[in-house]
Amino acid sequence: MTAQIIAEQGPEVKDATAPYPFLYTWSTSNGARPMILAELLEINYYLHPVDLAAKEQKKPWYLEHNANGKIPTLASTDIDGSTTFVNESAAILLYLADKYDKERKYSYALGSKEYYEELEWLFFELSGFCPKKVQWKYLNNLQEKNQPAIDEQFDEMVRLLRVIDTRLKSNGTGYLVGDHISPADITVYPWIRPGQTVGFEDNIKKLPYLKAWIETIGKIPAVQNALDVNMSLQSRTD
Repeated sequence: MTAQIIAEQGPEVKDATAPYPFLYTWSTSNGARPMILAELLEINYYLHPVDLAAKEQKKPWYLEHNANGKIPTLASTDIDGSTTFVNESAAILLYLADKYDKERKYSYALGSKEYYEELEWLFFELSGFCPKKVQWKYLNNLQEKNQPAIDEQFDEMVRLLRVIDTRLKSNGTGYLVGDHISPADITVYPWIRPGQTVGFEDNIKKLPYLKAWIETIGKIPAVQNALDVNMSLQSRTD
């Protein structure tokens, strides 16, 4: 593994060799995204757990870096000692790709056809599937159920899963964009990996390209490592 969990708030890390990324994050699907790319790139990166249940993301020290009070946040320290802060998981993915993936093994170059397709799928996930899933879960947890509203959200999520399946079929490579894993896959996968689509298992079984993609991405060692470290953050807040 290339990750090191840091108790201190950072972003300075004693004896660390710049450039290096320092992630403020937590055990969530959004929090896992930058970790997956960092693991794929095999770069040394540092993590500070931001305990969402304890509202650490709303504390003044964190709001100085991220006024929106959300995770993740990236603090990127460069060779000259300067630090760049980047918020929002998709923006962090693009930043890490530009800075560390010079050979574009896990991303696509700015200006290429694949780059804009990559952006398309980032926006699709962030404006489509993610908010629909959050809304569906919220409605399900209400004491007084509004079943028509729940069913409407469910049907829309199934439709969006079909859109992903259709894309995977038409692209024909096993990935959402081009011929290798990219921020497009990394953005979508954490939200529909096993355990994150409870209630939709039967629907996914009927979508062969999506089902195969979930299995393929999940077997990548770097993805497994990132998710393992991501889940371990909950026990590393002291």
